[in-house]
Amino acid sequence: MKRYAKSSSLSQRFRLGFLLAATAFVLLAVRPAAAQHQKPTVRAITAFVKLDRARYEAQIAETLVMLRKAKAAIERTGYDVQSLRVVTQPFPDYTRGLTPAQTLEFMRRYEALAVKEDFVANIGPALLHARDDLANVALLAEILSGTKDLNASAVVADESGVRWDAVRATAKLLKEVAARTPHSQGTFNFTATALVPEYTPFYPGGWHEGAGKRFSIGLQAANVVDEVFAANAGNAEAAREKLAAAMAEHCKKLEQSALAIEKETGWTHMGIDPTPAPLKDVSIGAAIEKFTSARFGSSGTMTAAAVITQAIQSLPVKRVGYVGLMLPVLEDTRLAQRWSEGGLTIDMMLAYSAVCGTGLDTIPLPGNVSEKQLARILGDMATLAVKWKKPLSARLQPVAGKKAGDRTDYNDPFLVNATLQKLP
Repeated sequence: MKRYAKSSSLSQRFRLGFLLAATAFVLLAVRPAAAQHQKPTVRAITAFVKLDRARYEAQIAETLVMLRKAKAAIERTGYDVQSLRVVTQPFPDYTRGLTPAQTLEFMRRYEALAVKEDFVANIGPALLHARDDLANVALLAEILSGTKDLNASAVVADESGVRWDAVRATAKLLKEVAARTPHSQGTFNFTATALVPEYTPFYPGGWHEGAGKRFSIGLQAANVVDEVFAANAGNAEAAREKLAAAMAEHCKKLEQSALAIEKETGWTHMGIDPTPAPLKDVSIGAAIEKFTSARFGSSGTMTAAAVITQAIQSLPVKRVGYVGLMLPVLEDTRLAQRWSEGGLTIDMMLAYSAVCGTGLDTIPLPGNVSEKQLARILGDMATLAVKWKKPLSARLQPVAGKKAGDRTDYNDPFLVNATLQKLP
């Protein structure tokens, strides 16, 4: 009897030891996965090309060889790449000598090439220098109204001040393109810029006027901010430190890939824009609400915006572009929700831009907004950029035929529909 009891006790001990060992093995196996952090998506690998109308198809083919090698190299390191992009010099340079009708026909051919080869095309700014002809803005209105996928911009301010004639011309373009494109979506492909630097990878404000054969990288990293802010809610110092460390880890790896691409292809790497862009449910608005434990727009939102910007601007990699915070209302599900609820205004979004960027991005407006009202909004953005010597832009989206209280009906995979608010 005692012998049986002893044997039973040994058996129980063996089973207990086996269970403990198995549990330890499982925990060790799971621990590395639990310690892994979310990776940002690479929103864009953007190439900058000096387009020659006579040989543009060959140029684009050469450019795509580099872009596709870059995409493959980056994806081998575990980062998803959302889009390949090509920015030209200002389009009036390579359409010089064409009639408006011929220019539109060329742009339609170029758009067809972009669709066929699966890259996102930006034709550069209609206005870059103060001396540029304002007629180019009217021509751009025709291009944006007659195409669907081309992106472009106009510079309305630089270090010397606001260009008020450009502001007024741009306001007129917005009204025209909103009236002439389905769901008024054509305005999504246009932005007015102020002090935005050359080789910015993000659209529509990317531009250059150099020799080409350059590229830069833009991130979609709102998920990284979300993870850090959830773990460090209300602690600005810790959140800034942790976010800088997390973003530095990713940006260093991406920079290594970019430099390898530069060496292999001969294309010059201009830098990374680590601005943590959101996309719909990958929401920067939701991330900031986790930090503040309050609705976006409440007290503490300004602090969160500053924390993100300070972390991003401290990264030990070659940086280019906005290098701040992107708050695109119609590209972010939570921001669109707060806008629809009436909790956000244009002036609030501009106020946050004073400590971050990128200005006013995908702002939905009633269709009866006047050119004068649009010009005042654009002027405020440009004035703020000049005052603080920082890159800002305004992508305003008036919706023809809709009034305050109506809901937008965009049919675009990158846009969230929202309720239009009354302008003061």
